[in-house]
Amino acid sequence: MSRPPLPPFTAETAAQKARMAEDAWNSRDPARVALAYTPDSRWRNRAEFVNGRADIEAFLARKWARELDYRLIKEVWAFHADRIAVRFAYEWRDDSGHWFRSYGNENWAFDADGLMQARFASINDLPIAEADRLFRWPLGRRPDDHPGLSDLGL
Repeated sequence: MSRPPLPPFTAETAAQKARMAEDAWNSRDPARVALAYTPDSRWRNRAEFVNGRADIEAFLARKWARELDYRLIKEVWAFHADRIAVRFAYEWRDDSGHWFRSYGNENWAFDADGLMQARFASINDLPIAEADRLFRWPLGRRPDDHPGLSDLGL
């Protein structure tokens, strides 16, 4: 299975790949998201290590059961050949109604077919007031006219 755009990446194709990842994660569909990774993909997400699509799908199902009203923005930080680094922020609330903005960086490595074979994420959470939320589009894909991270000063 091939998932264009394929490496080696350019500025344009790296940005396209990041937006595709953002769109998939904003779907909050673990099965859909897992298909972008190699069957043996390796992750580090915070202090958790995840290996393979089945574990990725289970991880994401747990994540989105806990992180409600999840909305994410990704932005390319750097790219080279088959690697992309992104920074991101996402907003979510817990089941008690407390809001958070989570900030982080991810390092991605892709195989020749454009599937992600490694993802290493570092993430920090900041409690925010509901009034301080910046990501207010309807659940799902971020609208094309919604500001990105840099435009929001994040």
